[in-house]
Amino acid sequence: MSSLFFFFFFFFSPSQSLPCSPSPTPCPPFLSSPSFPFSSIPGCGHPSFQINCSSSSSSSSIIINSIPFLILSISTSSNSLHLSPLLPSPPFSHCPSLPLHPINLSSSPFLLLHNVCHSLPCSLNSSSSCSLSSFQNQLLSQPHRLFTSCHSSNHSCRSHPHSTIRLLNTSFSVTWNLNDSYFSNCSSCHGVCAFNDSLPSKPFLCIPFNSPRSSHRSLLLAVFFVGVFLVLSILVVALLRRCWPERGGDGGESATAAFIQCHFPRPPSFSYELLHAATNGFDHRCKIGDGGFGSVFLAHLPDGRAAAVKRLHARPNTSVSSSTSASFCNEIFILSSVKHPNLVRLHGYCCDPRGLLLVYDYVPNGTLADHIHHKRSLSWPVRVEIAVQIAAALEYLHFELKPPVVHRDVTSANIFVERDMRIKVGDFGLSRLLALPQDSSDEYIRRTGPQGTPGYLDPEYHRSFRLTEKSDVYSFGVVILELVTGMKAVDTGRDERDVSLAEMVVGRIQVGRLHQVVDPVLMRHVEGPALASIEAVAELAFRCLAGDQDDRPDSREVGEELKRIRNQL
Repeated sequence: MSSLFFFFFFFFSPSQSLPCSPSPTPCPPFLSSPSFPFSSIPGCGHPSFQINCSSSSSSSSIIINSIPFLILSISTSSNSLHLSPLLPSPPFSHCPSLPLHPINLSSSPFLLLHNVCHSLPCSLNSSSSCSLSSFQNQLLSQPHRLFTSCHSSNHSCRSHPHSTIRLLNTSFSVTWNLNDSYFSNCSSCHGVCAFNDSLPSKPFLCIPFNSPRSSHRSLLLAVFFVGVFLVLSILVVALLRRCWPERGGDGGESATAAFIQCHFPRPPSFSYELLHAATNGFDHRCKIGDGGFGSVFLAHLPDGRAAAVKRLHARPNTSVSSSTSASFCNEIFILSSVKHPNLVRLHGYCCDPRGLLLVYDYVPNGTLADHIHHKRSLSWPVRVEIAVQIAAALEYLHFELKPPVVHRDVTSANIFVERDMRIKVGDFGLSRLLALPQDSSDEYIRRTGPQGTPGYLDPEYHRSFRLTEKSDVYSFGVVILELVTGMKAVDTGRDERDVSLAEMVVGRIQVGRLHQVVDPVLMRHVEGPALASIEAVAELAFRCLAGDQDDRPDSREVGEELKRIRNQL
């Protein structure tokens, strides 16, 4: 309800105003709210003409080159300001109030009217008990130093019995240069002239006006979307009430569970107590892996089956985050809809205030990353067969399912190895369904914020937020390079230019030096036609890693090429 209130407040609050709209409060000596180039609102007007309004005084102030000045009067007809420096208070009443720094207008759009140089006194006197800075002492004997543009040669001395008072009350006039780029940009702006206050260069901005027609259309759209929002809210509340277990909210299942029961082809659910006992209280000795969203434990179910239980992360004494809940629902939704020998199978879930748990096949032989980077025992034919199976799993997700599913996190750590060296792709927490765009294109696509594992993430997806099946193909290309080289996708222990495996191997292939990065374990046992097959697989990975998604093969084409290479071994 609070979000709904905010929605109404944002669109219909009478206090809403446009950016840089004039303030109803006058700003002395301006008779009304300052207009361009002046402004009392940060980021509006000209950056050098920012006014500090004072409600308790008849004068406002302006800062020029970090020095504050009172604005005594303004003449828009002659483009001039009459200013007086804001001076620090002296320590004693008999001491003069003098500026701490010379007044320099050289790097601002303001220009000093030169007659002020001729009206300064010749010299001043001060009691020796006054503590003055070196500049203030110079100013007493050479008052023309007050302005950097005044020189002793054009300064004619005029003695006065109250010279100190005259300098104390010094005021001067400035004009401003209309050749400034802000003025020329503002003249062609059909809106409000402003600048970007968050950047050091403070570039010019033109904020367009909202016409009555567009404002009326925006109001109608706002009313329409509020109506749609209300209808959907009522439907969702009614749906959740209908799906909520009859024993009520105290039964241990959350709204997330109720939503799953209504919408997903629900697998059997497990109680928290059963899974807690099956993992020996989630004992760290039962932990078999860690992922971005949770830890995985080996569980022995009451029927004798071994299972992998993923416990999604939550901070102590808190509920899981919205992103964790989204990952939980996403995996249930995706894995309940798929069936393929090279994809992990979901046996069930537990949705409990004490934790969100997913129950999978237990794959007993570790991950592909373990075998490539630690055990280093895979022969070349086995590596090619593993690549064929990964391609088959991706082809199923991309071509057999409608709409297609993009895994978004194809890594060697998310590919699990059976005892017979068959593989299963798992961890669908980041997976997404694609959809046809609203235009005439028949290409499935989705615009979404890029997520994935560094080293495997498609650079075009990262740049454009354009998610297609080819993003999985890029990640698969990195996995293929791991199979060829035995190296990790990202390794900060390598030379700075070679931290990314994809960039390193692509660079070697481009200069004909693939042999420098092929896994030494393979080079000792492979020769002849098998060596040529390594080059063919590396060349296929090179195509998968093309910077442009349209230049990459799809998963079906990759699978066919890998099968051809396998059949030649």
